[in-house]
Amino acid sequence: MCGIFGVYDNPDAAKVTYFGLYALQHRGQESAGIAVSDGCHVRDYKHMGLVPEVFKEETLKTLTGNLAIGHVRYSTTGSSLLANAQPFVVFIGNEYYGIAHNGNLVNAMELRRELEATGAIFQSTMDTEIIMHLMARELRHGLEEALVRALRRVKGAYSLVMCTRDKIIGIRDPRGFRPLCLGRVNGSYVLASETCALDLIEASYIRDIAPGEIVIIDRDGLHSLHPFAPEHPAHCIFEFIYFARPDSSIFGQNVYLFRKRLGRLLAEENRGLDADLVTPFPDSGNYAALGFAEAARIPFEMGIIRNHYVGRTFIQPSQAMRDFGVRVKLNPVRELLDGKRVCCVEDSIIRGTTTRTRITTLRDAGAREVHMFVSCPPHRFPCPYGIDFSTKGELIAATHSIDEIRKFIGLDSLKYLSLEGLLKGAEAPESDHPFCLACFTGKYSVPFGEPVTKHCFEQSP
Repeated sequence: MCGIFGVYDNPDAAKVTYFGLYALQHRGQESAGIAVSDGCHVRDYKHMGLVPEVFKEETLKTLTGNLAIGHVRYSTTGSSLLANAQPFVVFIGNEYYGIAHNGNLVNAMELRRELEATGAIFQSTMDTEIIMHLMARELRHGLEEALVRALRRVKGAYSLVMCTRDKIIGIRDPRGFRPLCLGRVNGSYVLASETCALDLIEASYIRDIAPGEIVIIDRDGLHSLHPFAPEHPAHCIFEFIYFARPDSSIFGQNVYLFRKRLGRLLAEENRGLDADLVTPFPDSGNYAALGFAEAARIPFEMGIIRNHYVGRTFIQPSQAMRDFGVRVKLNPVRELLDGKRVCCVEDSIIRGTTTRTRITTLRDAGAREVHMFVSCPPHRFPCPYGIDFSTKGELIAATHSIDEIRKFIGLDSLKYLSLEGLLKGAEAPESDHPFCLACFTGKYSVPFGEPVTKHCFEQSP
């Protein structure tokens, strides 16, 4: 996952992009970058770290121009290195091109080998650079046609913002795996991964970029292309379950209300509970826990308090960092939990190690019983489309039964929401829904061969 943002025709384009990225920080914490154009040059600045760490007031003052694109990175292809930070900017044929990408290309290995065999020299190990190489070879046909020809070669998930000296471009893949929306503030067009970025800069939401659409914004206004054959949508449902901010609306639904519905359905599937309190693991479990407590008629309590100066543990690049983050991030309210039968509501269990640490903390705080309810089905299959569990070995449910997971984590009971309950919460039919459920079902809408992993381009032959 990553967060992308773009703004056109705004005198403070870099600063607006800074605030847009600040609102999207939850989507990536490894690096941040902004590329800005003044009509003559495209300047970019990027570094490892969080948005306010990377960009200081004096840095933003040097990024002058009226259009900009920005990126916050959470790596799924290519290591967490400055060379892989985005936006990725190149100069070809007397024009600058910048690109920021959210998603994963499933045929990246094949395309990179082909490009290298014909003389391409890569500056990074991320799949995003492949799009630039493919486009560069077609620029004799003009930018629009070059983009279409390049994107017809790539497969997988991509929401993109791009820029030249005088335009910004927004693109979604034909199945619409990742979100991307269009807004407007004081006459300036804005592109963003989520609507929460529009809210922060007081932009009005216009619409989502449609799957398979290319939107080009320049001095002539906005025009869009729909060059690809229609595909059945495959919106990533894990965006709703975990990644997106609860105050965002994506894929036409509000994230907060979606998560709360899942919690209610989870309680309805597990009637007859006898417990003293319901508590979430903040913050991602909060909203499902609210719905669960309401439906189960069990008191909702914040039994665990979050230190908000610690980032999200799932998207930390190493397990050691995740474990440390859990200890620093969450602290139990011992007087509330001591001797209680506790229902913990969690949005998901991926590797199980983070959850195990949390349950140990509850036991140490004196909880008499700990029962866990998860507001989605077990993750049993890897995601090749841009979520950081690209191999089965990273998923505890791929190799363990639910009871084995329960024992490993240290729970008195463990229940997951059914797939039918998930789709009911999504208010979508089971037979013709618009979501990608591959991590639960193993049914991939875009086939892939050789798996694309975080370090796949760095391995020795």
